[in-house]
Amino acid sequence: MFLSVDATLIVQVVNFIVFLLVLNVVFTRPVGAAIAKRRAYINSLSADTEQAEADLKALHAQAEGKRAAARREAADLLVKARGAAHDEAAALAAGAASRASAIVAAAQQTVAAELAEARTKEDDIVATLSRTLLERALDPGAAA
Repeated sequence: MFLSVDATLIVQVVNFIVFLLVLNVVFTRPVGAAIAKRRAYINSLSADTEQAEADLKALHAQAEGKRAAARREAADLLVKARGAAHDEAAALAAGAASRASAIVAAAQQTVAAELAEARTKEDDIVATLSRTLLERALDPGAAA
């Protein structure tokens, strides 16, 4: 009884095949197409994301390279500026030392000239001073 084939079994098998065909046309194909379309969209987004990340890494590397070049250039400029400042300071110090030695030499000449003049007038000053002291010593009332 279990294995007997009758008309209801054939109708049920045909009904099932029709159901599968309708199900395939109405549901499976549209859903499969939507899934495939969605998968393609996700894959394109994934590729775009990977490309953007690669571009970002390249831009970061480029920016870091520019920063490093700018740092090197700034360091070179700083070294040059320090060298120029050092040279200028040395030139200023040499000029100041030259002016100072000129002032010292002029002062020494002035002192030497004044000393020579004082030595030439020394006898006259001593004579005048000694006369004045002698006059005061001899005439104590005239000093007041």
